[in-house]
Amino acid sequence: MKMAEKSKLWYLENFNLFSNLSKEDMMKLNDLVKDSHTDKDVPIYFAAEPSKTIFFLKTGRVKITKYLSDGSEKIIAIINPGEIFGEMAYFDEGERTDYAVTIEPALICAINKSDFANFVEKNPSLNIRLTKLFGLKLKNFSERVEDLIFKDANHRIISFIIRYSEKNGKKVGDQIFVKPFLKHQNIGQLTACSRQTVNYLLTDLCNREIIDFDRNKLIINKIGELKKMIS
Repeated sequence: MKMAEKSKLWYLENFNLFSNLSKEDMMKLNDLVKDSHTDKDVPIYFAAEPSKTIFFLKTGRVKITKYLSDGSEKIIAIINPGEIFGEMAYFDEGERTDYAVTIEPALICAINKSDFANFVEKNPSLNIRLTKLFGLKLKNFSERVEDLIFKDANHRIISFIIRYSEKNGKKVGDQIFVKPFLKHQNIGQLTACSRQTVNYLLTDLCNREIIDFDRNKLIINKIGELKKMIS
C-alpha cells in the first residue's frame, strides 16, 4: 500500500463513526473515498447544486452558511475535524440549500452518496450509528433555535460556548481547552449577536477569571460558573 493510502486509511480509522468497522470493511471504504487538500476560503459546495456527495472533514474547519438577499452571510454551523457534512445528500435527491466553505486549509474526504448508501446497507451497525448521529445533529439544531427564540444575547453566547467546548474541548484537570477557537464574528453569526456583544461578554468573563482566551484558543476555568449563569 502506498504511503498516501496509509494516511487516508489512518484518517478514516480515526472517525468515531467508523471505529467499529472491520479492517476489511475499512479497506473497502478506503477505495470509495477521494481526498482533496483545500485552501482557506474555498467553497466545497454551493446552494442549488445537485446533492450527490457526502463529505468527511479530516483536518481544518469548514463553515456551513447561507447568504441572505441583502448579501449578508448567516453561518449555520462550524464543522470540525472528524465530522460529517453535506449529509442531507444521504436522504434528499434534491438540491443543496446552503454553502460549505473552508475557513482554514483543510483535508476533506468525499464519497458519492450512492456508494455510501450501498456501503451502509452492508454494515447495519454503521446504519445505527448514522441514525444516532443525525438525531444528535437535529437535537443540537433544535437547541439553537430555542436559544434564538427564548434567550437573550448573553444567554445565547454562553450556551454556545458550553456546547462548543463540550463537543470540541479537551478536559485537563478542572479546565477545558478548546483549540483552535472561533473568531468573535463567527460566534456572533452563530448566535445572532453582534461581534461587539461577543467581545464584551468574553472580556467580562475573562476579567472574572471564568475563562481565558486569545485568537487561537479558549480555556474554560470554571465550567460550573458558566452553567450557573444560564440555569
